[in-house]
Amino acid sequence: MDAIEVLKTRRSIRHYQPGLVAREVLEGIVDCGRLAATGRGEQPWEFVVATSKEAREKLASLATNGKFIAEAGACIAVFCKDTTYYLEDGSAASQNLLLAAKAHGLGSCWVAGDKKSYAEDVARLLGVPEGHKLVSLIAIGHPAETPERKKRPLSEVLHWERF
Repeated sequence: MDAIEVLKTRRSIRHYQPGLVAREVLEGIVDCGRLAATGRGEQPWEFVVATSKEAREKLASLATNGKFIAEAGACIAVFCKDTTYYLEDGSAASQNLLLAAKAHGLGSCWVAGDKKSYAEDVARLLGVPEGHKLVSLIAIGHPAETPERKKRPLSEVLHWERF
């Protein structure tokens, strides 16, 4: 699947078929995350991959809008050192994870982490050292749905020269 097709067909998937995602595939996805754009070349990110049923269920119970994490084959928690551009850098890495998952034929969904009430609990659960901020939880698995994409048309969002 080429990059443009990945960009145009990726959807947020919240229902997954049973089964784990192969470790090599998850490593490849995280490899794409670490290659994201980063302010001042800091690369402040760290990725914690949770594949055990117990860990996914605990993450799902903590994440207010991420109950579906429990049924995903894996969850990748994106943390960043508390740098000036941690949120931008972690968001770029998160987007790369979503796109890489799609390129592997998998479904994924971004669950917010930054400034959420459960962020510290997730960090404690995953043994993340102090000084790191949770940017996102990315559920990944074999999709059990193909939701419709409702996006505003290009003609409504594109402005030339001035708004």
